[in-house]
Amino acid sequence: MVFLQAYLRALRLPFLTGSLFPVAVAGALAYRQEGAWSPSLLGLTFLGVAALHLGSNLLNDYYDSFGSDPLNVHATPFSGGSRVIQNGDLSADTVRFMAFLFLALGGGCGLALIFLGRPWVAVLGTLGFLAGYLYSASPLQLMSAGLGEAAIFLAFGPLVTWGTYYVQTDSLKPVGLAVGLPLAFLITAILWINEFPDLKADADAGKNQLVVRLGLRRARRVYAALMLAPFASIFLLLEAFHLPDLLVGAWVALPLAVQAIRVAWRVPPTEPEFIPAQALTIQTHALVGLAMTLALLYAAWWR
Repeated sequence: MVFLQAYLRALRLPFLTGSLFPVAVAGALAYRQEGAWSPSLLGLTFLGVAALHLGSNLLNDYYDSFGSDPLNVHATPFSGGSRVIQNGDLSADTVRFMAFLFLALGGGCGLALIFLGRPWVAVLGTLGFLAGYLYSASPLQLMSAGLGEAAIFLAFGPLVTWGTYYVQTDSLKPVGLAVGLPLAFLITAILWINEFPDLKADADAGKNQLVVRLGLRRARRVYAALMLAPFASIFLLLEAFHLPDLLVGAWVALPLAVQAIRVAWRVPPTEPEFIPAQALTIQTHALVGLAMTLALLYAAWWR
């Protein structure tokens, strides 16, 4: 049981909401726009995206175990990695093996979708794989080059929704790409706020992510913009693509976003009182994703 708990901690399963809500939103959009609904294709998409996400989590733990994680004395339940390597629960080699196992599972789901008549999955899936792999892996290590945040924005937002929409409809329409914007801003905000407590350890290890490069004061401003941008982008979706007005219901998450900004602005990131800002950011992402999914499904059922 102890070993099982260590494996589960290494996976960081709660963060799967970051990749699976975009799949849900795009699946609902495909159903609303085109009446396209294939449970088998959607199931393969969910499984493939989840596997690539878990593989990326594990790979990040592996590479950070030789960099910032051993130096990090301000780890929280949401940042600083799973700590299974640092605590001696699993070896670095075990975590790396698990990473490649899940990446292979994601690749297998992609091959199945290609075989089932979705050839563009080869391109979109490869881009997603490369974003997750190169975020952490040498020699590029996008996370250390100040490019990791942009990679996460694209991979966990527009790329996932575009790919899901394509799998369901066999069409690469721009609306499938654009619908990922609100969640792209928020997944980047999750990464961004989680970099705050890691600031000193990352800087000492040469992991020069954007929060390190900008400094705490300017990074707080960017965080506030990332948290508020999704709500403005919803109006862009309504105007540019004539999506249902019900999408405005995602504004139900705005109070959570505002509260997260207030905590992040006032509390030093090394204090325990900072942790609610991280939790609120994840909750904002999940609530926006859920609201968008339900709005699109309701619009599909009652059109």
